[in-house]
Amino acid sequence: MSYSALVSHFQQLHHLQHLSAICGWDQATMMPAGGNDARGQALSTLAVLCHQQLQDPRLDDWFAAAGQECLSAQQGVSLAEMKRAWRDATILPTELVRQLSLAGSRCEHAWRSLRPDNDWAGFLPLFEEVLNLSRQAAQARGDALGLSPYNSMIEQYEPGMRTHELDRLFGEMKTWLPGLIQDVQEKQRGESLLAPVGPFATDKQRSLGLEVMTLLGFDFNHGRLDISAHPFCGGVSEDVRITTRYDEQDVTQALMGIIHETGHARYEQGLPPQWRGLPVGQARSMGVHESQSLFFEMQLGRHPAFIKRLAPLLERHFGAQAAFDPDNLARLYTRVEPGLIRVDADEITYPAHIMLRYEIERDLINGRLEARDLPERWDQLMQGYLGLSTRGDYRNGCLQDIHWTDGSFGYFPSYTLGAIYAAQQAAAITEQLGPLASLITRDPESIFHWLSEHIWQQASLLDTHSLLEQACGAPLSLAPFKSHLEQRYLP
Repeated sequence: MSYSALVSHFQQLHHLQHLSAICGWDQATMMPAGGNDARGQALSTLAVLCHQQLQDPRLDDWFAAAGQECLSAQQGVSLAEMKRAWRDATILPTELVRQLSLAGSRCEHAWRSLRPDNDWAGFLPLFEEVLNLSRQAAQARGDALGLSPYNSMIEQYEPGMRTHELDRLFGEMKTWLPGLIQDVQEKQRGESLLAPVGPFATDKQRSLGLEVMTLLGFDFNHGRLDISAHPFCGGVSEDVRITTRYDEQDVTQALMGIIHETGHARYEQGLPPQWRGLPVGQARSMGVHESQSLFFEMQLGRHPAFIKRLAPLLERHFGAQAAFDPDNLARLYTRVEPGLIRVDADEITYPAHIMLRYEIERDLINGRLEARDLPERWDQLMQGYLGLSTRGDYRNGCLQDIHWTDGSFGYFPSYTLGAIYAAQQAAAITEQLGPLASLITRDPESIFHWLSEHIWQQASLLDTHSLLEQACGAPLSLAPFKSHLEQRYLP
C-alpha cells in the first residue's frame, strides 16, 4: 500500500531529524568550541539528507495512489500532514537549504561570542548573509503558496496564521496594554518587596529545578535538564532535552525558566505514541507549543497557590529567609517593570517585546528594512513601546536573541499567541473543572489530564483554530488574556 510506504518513509525521516536534534542540543550545551566547524558541516549534511528524503521522486506517485486508498479519518489527516511537509520541502532547492544551514551555523556560533562583546560590526556581515538567504527562501515559499514572503515564513511555525490577523490582535492589544502597564506600575509603587539574598549555588539550583520538574510530572526516563546560553527545549518526544541558565545571585529566574521549559517538554512527552515519527503526531504549531510552556509558567507557576508550594522547597534547598515568604514571592513573580531583555520581561510587558520583533522581522523579510538599519529601528520601537533606549547597546538590543541568527524569521509571534492560547485554555479549565487555585492545591493532576486530553493527545489532528475551539468551546479570542492580566495584576 502506498500509504504504508509513506509511513515508513516519514519514520525514516524522523530518525534523521532525531539525530539532528541531539547533535544540535550537544552543540549548544556540551560541545567544545573547536568542534563547531565540523559540527556545522555534519548538521548541514543531515539537513540536506532530510531535505532529500522529502524530495524523493517516489513521493509524488505514493501520494497520488494513497489518496485513492480506503483510509480512516485519522489516516486521512495523517496523509494531509505528510503531504504538507512534502510540499513545504519541495519548495526550496537543496543548494539553498545547504547554504542557509551553513550560514546559520556560522552566524549562531559567532553570536555567542560577539554578543557579550557588543560587537554589532562583527555580527552584521554574518547576519546579512543569513538575511539574504532567508529572503530567497521566503520568496520561493511565497511564490509557491500564493503568500507574501513574510506570511510564508509564519506558515512554517503557525500554519494558517496571517499578518492581517496578527495586526488585528496586536492592534487591539495596543489599545489597552500601555494603560495597563502604567496602572499596574502605579499600583505596585508602594508595595514592599524583598529580593532573595544569595549566593545560590548552581548545583543547589539544579537540584531544586529537578524537584520542581518532578512535581510537574516530567518523565526523566525520557528527558534531562542541562545548561545552555539560551534556554530551550529540544530533542524528540522519546528523548526530550531542556536547558536553562543559572545566576548564582538570583534563584528566581532559572527556576521559572525551568518551569517554562518543562511545559514544552510535557507537551512533547504527551504526544500520542501511535503517531510518533509522523507529521500528524507532532506539535500542532509553535504557538500551541508556547501555550503549554506559558501555561506552566504563567497560569500555574506564578499562581499564588503554586507559589505556596514552591516556598518550602526554596527553604529546604537554600535555608529560610524572609524573601521566601509566599506573599513576597508572589509579589516578586508578578513585578511589572519595563526592561530591555525579552527573556527577563514580566508577563505584561512581554507582548511589547514581541510586537517590536514582529514589526521588524516582517519588514526585514518583506524588504522594507535592511540589516544595517536594524539597530536604529530597534531603538525607535523600544522607546515607543517601553520608553527605553538601546542606542549603542547592541548586546541588550538587537543582538539579544538567537532566533534570527539561523534564519528563524516568523517565529516570534508564536510567543504572544501562546500566551493568548494559554489564557483561553486556563479559562476553559476553570469553567469545566473549577478554580485553578483549588485544583493546584488539591488536584493538580486534573489540570495535566485536561491538557493531555484536549491538547497533547490531539497533536496535529486539528488545525490550531479548530483545536482551540474544540478544547475551549469558543474561537480564538484576546478577551481571556486581557481578563487574566487584569485579575492577576489589578484585582
